[in-house]
Parts: sequence; structure tokens; C-alpha cells
Amino acid sequence: MQNNTLSSENLNYNSKLLDLSAKLWFVIAFVGQWIFGFYVVSVYHVSTFKGNFEKWNTVLPKGYVVGDWKGNLMVGIHVILAAIMIIGGPLQFIPQVREKLPTFHRWLGRIYVITAIVVSSAGFIMVWTRGTVGDTFMHITNSIQVVYIIFFAIQTIRFAQKRLIQEHRKAALRLFMVANGVWFFRVGLMAWLVINQAPVGFNPDTFTGPFLWVLSTFAYAVPISFILLELYFYAQKVQRQIFSNITSAIIFLFTIIMAIGIFGATMGMWLPRI
Repeated sequence: MQNNTLSSENLNYNSKLLDLSAKLWFVIAFVGQWIFGFYVVSVYHVSTFKGNFEKWNTVLPKGYVVGDWKGNLMVGIHVILAAIMIIGGPLQFIPQVREKLPTFHRWLGRIYVITAIVVSSAGFIMVWTRGTVGDTFMHITNSIQVVYIIFFAIQTIRFAQKRLIQEHRKAALRLFMVANGVWFFRVGLMAWLVINQAPVGFNPDTFTGPFLWVLSTFAYAVPISFILLELYFYAQKVQRQIFSNITSAIIFLFTIIMAIGIFGATMGMWLPRI
């Protein structure tokens, strides 16, 4: 009887630790995403509405090209709609929003899913027609991300239509993780620079090198964010003490790395450009 009680208490403790690690990760990600969202609105939206399209080029190589209205349109769609994903995405996973504002949650969800498909598709076209930083390997990994986004977007819609709430929420979380690959890439890059205090493992002028190949692989093609989510789901399901503790520790570790990257990106890249 006593052993059963202790076992139950351990499971409860492990569950709380796992839940705490996930909540801490989400809070840090929420703050980082909203800072990035403020940056996107300040740089791209304001310049677009003022007709100062050349300002796109301060951040995006070939962001605005005179005479190329089709390419400029793709870039405009990509950066303007991206703010909806960045700012609106985290709101979908706050329980109080879902419970007290169900209509808002449903409509924001629909807009988010459609926007994710449009933004990723526009980004895919930009990569292969307009060009961007990095080499062909990085372009390929970035393109793989688009497949994930469209797949999980369709799953999110399908489960919602069938009223399979748990499956819908899991698909929506998976979509959130893969749809933010560019954000995770930037945060990971800045964390690396802050920790090393130098561009170790890549050439900052050509923006190529082994570290960027690894980072683009685990941000886009085999997303670490997605792997962490699946570990969390599995730990919730099996409820084994050792696995739960290891998963919590891994999530805490990547939360610290993410926080370092957000700080580095905010102070060194986002705020200076606003």
C-alpha cells in the first residue's frame, strides 16, 4: 500500500515537472515571438504602408527589386502575413483564450492555418526565384519545411472538422513548431554567437559553413522543436519516471538556449533595426 502511494506521488511529481518545463518553454517562446512580431511590424509593415519598399533590402537580400512586381508581391505577402503567424500563433495555445473566447480562437485558428500555408508557399517561391542568404543545401532544408507545414495544416483542419479535439490540438502544436522554423533558426544562430562570441563554424560574409548546415537541418528538415514536442507527448503517455525526468531536463536545456538566443537576437538584431 505504501509503495503504491509513493509510486503515485512520484508520477504526480514527474507530471508536474514535465508540465512546468513545457510551460516555461512556452512563456519564453511567447515573449520572444512577440518581440520578433513587433520587429516585423515596425520594419516591414510600416515601410510598406509608407511606400518605402527599399527598406526591405536592409534585412532581406533582394527584398525589393525595381520592376519585378511579381517577386516583390511574393516578398510582400510573405513578410506582411508573417506577423499574423508570429503574434497570433502563441495566443492559440493559451487555455484562457480558448475557454473564454472560443469564437476568437476558432477564427484566429482558421486565419493562422491559411496564413501558414500562404506564407510558407510564398517563402518557397522566394527562395528558388528571388534568392536568399545561404547555399543550395540550406535552400533544400528550408523547402522541406514547407511540406511539413502544409501537411500539419491540413491535419489541423481535418481534426477540427471531425471534432477530434485532442488530435486537433496536437496537430496544431506540431504545425506551430514547424511553421516557426525560420524563427528557431534565427534564435539558434544568435544563441551560438552569444555563447561563442564569434561566428564559429561558418563564414559570416557568404553565410555558409558546417554550423549553418547543421542548424538549417535541425531547424527545418529534422526540426528539434518538433522532436521536443514528440518527446513531451510520449512522456505524457507512458508516464515513466526516468523518461519523464530526462524529457523535462532536455526541455529545460533547450529553453535556456532559446532564452539566450532571444536575448541575443533582440539586442543585436531586432531592436537596432527598428
